[in-house]
Amino acid sequence: MRAAIFEKFGQPLEIKNLPDPTPHADGVVIRVMANGICRSDWHGWMGHDSDIHLPHVPGHEMAGVVVAVGKDVRRWKEGDRVTLPFACGCGACEQCISGNQQVCDHYFQPGFTAWGSFAELVAIRYADTNLVGLPESLDFVEAASLGCRFITSFRAVVAQGRVAPGEWVVVYGCGGIGLSAVMIATAMGAQVIGIDVRDSALQLAQSLGAVVTLNASAEASIVEAVREITHGGAHVSLDALGSNETCRNSVLSLRKRGRHIQVGVMAAEHKETPIPMGWVMFNELELIGSHGMQAHAYAPMLAMVVSGRLQPGKLISRRVSLEESLGILQSMGENPPTGVVVIDRF
Repeated sequence: MRAAIFEKFGQPLEIKNLPDPTPHADGVVIRVMANGICRSDWHGWMGHDSDIHLPHVPGHEMAGVVVAVGKDVRRWKEGDRVTLPFACGCGACEQCISGNQQVCDHYFQPGFTAWGSFAELVAIRYADTNLVGLPESLDFVEAASLGCRFITSFRAVVAQGRVAPGEWVVVYGCGGIGLSAVMIATAMGAQVIGIDVRDSALQLAQSLGAVVTLNASAEASIVEAVREITHGGAHVSLDALGSNETCRNSVLSLRKRGRHIQVGVMAAEHKETPIPMGWVMFNELELIGSHGMQAHAYAPMLAMVVSGRLQPGKLISRRVSLEESLGILQSMGENPPTGVVVIDRF
């Protein structure tokens, strides 16, 4: 198979011909038809994730067709159109038994704990627990755009954030996760404020439903701007970037008894973030993490996609080849693309 691979963290990726994978007894092999390029892939390439062992093939936002099935797999067969969450459960630990496969004690993550989907083929463990069948009306590129970013935002907004109609929701960072959150919170009836430092991202956020957009670099105090617009603070605030500054601003943007949702990955120098806990305590704020979404929770989201209430395809800004993906991934730290970029040619 052709795949993008790196042998040292932070060093250029290469396209190579590598041995085709074979399925584990509980797994499948998927022919990758489309794959999103995510900032998490960049974190992995930079060496911010301890699960990665070199050499490594990145990629975790895939959609494709099952081409080989392990002997213990019961729910899937060759030819099935599938996707899967980026955080996969083993199906047997305490977390998985309780239905929380996204925080599995023995998790499997393609592109991190195993080779990923910047490749023609990818092997996936625990198939019966983690694969999600795709509606025929959903094409592979749009399915790949679901996630991790879209599914993570869906769970963050709907399950963790408990966003209700009429509430103010502020989204810090209008990359793939943030733009997804804007669309989803709007669909849930919220009033959404999108915040970024790139005008192009803010324009896209507005087109996806944000009632207000703010360029943080143009505001004397982004927190005060949010509190003024919302008459006291947001009901829900999401840090969709993952930095000390955006996390702190998200918490400070909340009204009393508001809910902060941490969705952006806190990595490198942002791992230990100072939180204004006095503000949290006196205002009875909730600080909530959100990490992926379980395969069994996809149905309501897919129903909204099929009905047109959610349109993740609007997030896709570019379709590229595997060769073109290398430069995009390597530049994401300093030059993140607007919207979602998907590989559709391998």
